[in-house]
Amino acid sequence: MLDDADDIHPLFRGAPRGTEFRKLRKRLVRQAREAIEQYGMIERGARWLVCLSGGKDSYTLLAVLHELQWRGLLPVDLLACNLDQGQPGFPATVLPEFLKDRGVAHRIEYQDTYSVVVDKVPRGRTFCALCSRLRRGHLYRIAREEGCSAVVLGHHRDDILETFFMNLFHGGRLATMPPKLVNEEGDLFVYRPLAHVAEADCDRFAREMAYPIIPCDLCGSQDGLQRQQVKAILDQWEANSPGRRQIMFRALMNARPSHLLDPELFDFLGLSRESLKVEESPGPEKAAR
Repeated sequence: MLDDADDIHPLFRGAPRGTEFRKLRKRLVRQAREAIEQYGMIERGARWLVCLSGGKDSYTLLAVLHELQWRGLLPVDLLACNLDQGQPGFPATVLPEFLKDRGVAHRIEYQDTYSVVVDKVPRGRTFCALCSRLRRGHLYRIAREEGCSAVVLGHHRDDILETFFMNLFHGGRLATMPPKLVNEEGDLFVYRPLAHVAEADCDRFAREMAYPIIPCDLCGSQDGLQRQQVKAILDQWEANSPGRRQIMFRALMNARPSHLLDPELFDFLGLSRESLKVEESPGPEKAAR
């Protein structure tokens, strides 16, 4: 992975040249490529709407996808999109200037969902559910208008873990953000290429690249969010036993329906001693050995 001026995408202009940063950058690209290939995200010649909020995760997503495209490993067209939701004090010029300066194809869309959320959500309730629903609707519309087949989001490994435990603790179900899904209308994919990437790596990458981070003042202004509580629990577990996040993430990739309790996933009614014997009996090849 060369760092000469002519051999990198402009999103990596000014990248640190130290060994540790090179390792980080290589790991991010490798993990994104693994997720893209493992979950079958590539449709050759497709167009992706890459959602850019201005946070560390979406900057990392944008850079990694352009790196893969730059190296000929991602044969799709990329269109960056920022949805300006009308939050007071939002620095509306930061992202357009950043994207234009680095030669990134983009679309900036203004929709005042902030006023709708503040008006509709009762005092004391969190904004996230309505805010994300409104944002998702506009992004789907933009994707259709731009001829995109996929909406690409910057959720990482830690987001996926936190969502799993939120569903476990508060929703009574085993579910999380999948790396790939089809929207309810059935006309768009939703991809999460950073599914294998740790949040700490996104944070370090964005800081070392000195990307202009824009905080979310809407949800960030609320205390006691369920996600913050779950994040605190995971942080404590990680502090007590380093590497536990990655172990739990691997568990999400190693589900055993027969060892859970959902009869829709495993035929407990049809399970019998005879069926186990059939499964365990050696086939002709094994018997001949």
